[in-house]
Amino acid sequence: MKIAFGSDHAGYEDPGPHFKPALMAYLEELGHEVVDCGTNGPDSVDYPDFGQKVADAVLAGQAERGILLCGTGIGISIAANRNRGIRAAVCCTEEMAQLAREHNDANVLCLGKRTTPLDRCKKLIDVWLATPFSGQERHQRRVDKLG
Repeated sequence: MKIAFGSDHAGYEDPGPHFKPALMAYLEELGHEVVDCGTNGPDSVDYPDFGQKVADAVLAGQAERGILLCGTGIGISIAANRNRGIRAAVCCTEEMAQLAREHNDANVLCLGKRTTPLDRCKKLIDVWLATPFSGQERHQRRVDKLG
């Protein structure tokens, strides 16, 4: 699968590993192609710019799905969700990742570097990528209302 990946500076914050490059490498190890939508360092940047870049890549068909990373996942999800056709979900549990796909057909996963450890982020990615949209009438009807 082709996945657009974007982060603000939080993806490079210390202490601990730099999440953005670690998660991109993890996706590549799983056999996915990653489209790097920036940023690429710890200098302060504005998260809406990177939420937009990932949304643009998904909407243009340059990627099937997107993953976004900021301090909590909240700000960058709000930025991505401003785009018609993007369904960005902040997930911090495996059940949230599963239901975001199953019920909401989330096409962008948002993660928080300051709130979710790296190993948990990897597990959330695994679940989110492995879970299909249920396609049940009630879920499709609701997704359709989102535009």
